[in-house]
Amino acid sequence: MTSHRILRPSRRAVLAGGAAFAASLAMPAISRAASRPVFTHGVQSGDVNTRSGMIWTRTDRPARVMMEVSTTESFADARTLAPMNALPDSDMAVKRLVDDLPSDQDIFYRFTAADLSDINAVSEPIIGQFRTAPTSRRNVRFAWSGDTAGQGWGIDDDGMRTYATMAQHRPDFFIHSGDTIYADGPMQDEVEKDGQLIWKNTTLTDDKRKVAETLDEYRGQWKYNMMDEHVLAMNAICPTFFQWDDHEVVNNWSAAKDLFSDDRYSEKSVHVLAARAARAFHEMTPISYTPSEPGRVYRKISYGPMLDVFFLDLRSYRGPNGASMQDEINEQSQILGAEQLAWLKRELAGSQATWKVIACDMPIGLIVWDNWKEQAGAEAVANGDHGPAKGRELEFAELLRFIKTAGITNTVWFTADVHYTAAHFYNPDKAQFQDFDPFWEFVSGPLHAGSFGPNTLDGTFGPEVKFVKAPPAGQANLPPSAGLQFFGLVDIDGDTQQMTVRLMDRADQELWSVTLDPKSGAI
Repeated sequence: MTSHRILRPSRRAVLAGGAAFAASLAMPAISRAASRPVFTHGVQSGDVNTRSGMIWTRTDRPARVMMEVSTTESFADARTLAPMNALPDSDMAVKRLVDDLPSDQDIFYRFTAADLSDINAVSEPIIGQFRTAPTSRRNVRFAWSGDTAGQGWGIDDDGMRTYATMAQHRPDFFIHSGDTIYADGPMQDEVEKDGQLIWKNTTLTDDKRKVAETLDEYRGQWKYNMMDEHVLAMNAICPTFFQWDDHEVVNNWSAAKDLFSDDRYSEKSVHVLAARAARAFHEMTPISYTPSEPGRVYRKISYGPMLDVFFLDLRSYRGPNGASMQDEINEQSQILGAEQLAWLKRELAGSQATWKVIACDMPIGLIVWDNWKEQAGAEAVANGDHGPAKGRELEFAELLRFIKTAGITNTVWFTADVHYTAAHFYNPDKAQFQDFDPFWEFVSGPLHAGSFGPNTLDGTFGPEVKFVKAPPAGQANLPPSAGLQFFGLVDIDGDTQQMTVRLMDRADQELWSVTLDPKSGAI
């Protein structure tokens, strides 16, 4: 079947700095009268499929938010949606599902706000755009990465430029693979090294000067990221599919996280912090709502006949970080949890899509220590012993065995977390646990955070490094200005159904690529 490219604004239109189109979509509306409401943090869309998508915005005061959707930029055929109220209990953020949309169609959405205290005081409108998924085969492009505004590197004069670089490629959607904020990473106005000024956070808020503890402080972490012009511009033209990891709450958190030795926190309960962080995460992003579990992050999004995306949550259901050397799956060794694992098996087995993309917030085979100084305790899946599957590896061994036994083809894993980029091929012939079919895992990030790595690979599932780019030996936490900021681009061809994965850097240099054939997954 003939493929076609998606209608999008021109490349020039989305370039940061001089794009009238992107600016008109993304930048908060400026009121002509002080009494009018203002949209404070642009617009966002997310979780788009063939018939629907989520949309989001935020006002500066309690307001009645009117919404319209259209298939034309002029809004000539606009459909008016029921209005919603932006209220203090949600920090004036509103989001909704827009459904009954035509497939494979550019959708424009427009918000206008009226002050609840003076309904005649009406804002300037603000506009966003996304495209619904196709019901037939056509070229599909998506980007992925993770790790935004971490390790003290905030918004400088250049801003978070990796977002602008991604936007130039006009992806159908962007997968943010976690560490969407750094709630545990206070920032300073300036960063010095060896007595020299190496970074200046030209935009900074009080919420970013301390660790987040209150609900408002967690909300403030999100609002800070949306002060960046490049983030705003991309949000307005590209849906983001969000998942989370640890820094949305606190570093390396699990239910057993001990905060009593951390003097930065007056709130010592990780359960309280996680609850506040989760509420802010769902309020401040266009993630869809699951009635059976309102705070759920794991989910499937079908993007046409060639692609299903399965979003995992390795954070919410895990047992405590530790040695991870258990011989059976239990509450101590789990990282997916029984319900999520059963869901994933069921959804993978039922998928009719050519490609089954598994968006995992942490890599499978990379060793991530809970205590880096002592190199002890598993923070991710791998336990570092290079032997048969134990601890958290057991759930992944069960999953990989199921994928092979059920004859599920074309599973590809995409992840972030480790702050460098890499391509891993998992080879059962070189693994300690061998009952699985070969598969690829691609790593990207950071988007705008410190650069680290590379990490050591655990041999349990036989990962082979096909490509890696990370800081030079002996260097760590390099600022974004060092250039080691990464994202990935994935193209699925509508005619051949081949998947091409490219690893890219902030300067838009292609570092490495591979093309995978469907069915066999071979190069």
